[in-house]
Amino acid sequence: MIRTTMMLSFWAILLPLAALICFPWTLLTGNVNFLYQVGMWGAWTGVRLAGVRVLVEGLDKVEPARTYIFMSNHASNIDPPLLLPLIPRRTSVMVKKELFRYPVLGKTMRMGSLVPVDRGDREAGIAAVRAAAQVIRRGINMTIYVEGRRSLDGELLPFKKGPFYLAMESNVPVVPVTISGSHYVMPKKRFAIKSGTVRVIFHDPIEPADFGSRESLAERVRQVIESGLSADNSSGR
Repeated sequence: MIRTTMMLSFWAILLPLAALICFPWTLLTGNVNFLYQVGMWGAWTGVRLAGVRVLVEGLDKVEPARTYIFMSNHASNIDPPLLLPLIPRRTSVMVKKELFRYPVLGKTMRMGSLVPVDRGDREAGIAAVRAAAQVIRRGINMTIYVEGRRSLDGELLPFKKGPFYLAMESNVPVVPVTISGSHYVMPKKRFAIKSGTVRVIFHDPIEPADFGSRESLAERVRQVIESGLSADNSSGR
């Protein structure tokens, strides 16, 4: 609990500073890069203060100049502050549409090319895929947790269809990412974080054009992500 308090206290101090300095700068200049860099630094530092050790594998397979769709499994609330700061250049994510209703926050998220999504509405989901495709066409990465929700035990849940429609439409490489161990340090429905090691594996990029259908692409991505989980399970994690 002490580690969790340290992380949250750090974020509680950083957020007002960001609100006073980074948000006005972003709104005045129209450039979100400074706010993004501060946010990524703050996310990563907070996780380390919580006693989480991160082992990163395969990041050298990602060419910083290229645009990718990163598809990851999801087992913990700590996954985003672990993964997003590792991604070269800026990445967009899909965010609950309700957050866009807050005036300053909503404007800043739009400037950052974040994509609003309504998970309970199929038509809105299609619109979110189209909006994400526009973001990718501007050369911004997209990071998606393909299960759509957190797993209780770290095992893979069924994948959502939308990310693979997006991949086939955008025709940019997909990078499967395995996050292993995050459900041990901060399981779903648990507030406190315990110290431990989380492994983040960036697998070889996959070209959607090499697959004849969305279903075959999804199956391949699932196999690759699961291979990272299986390796840790077999080693006794």
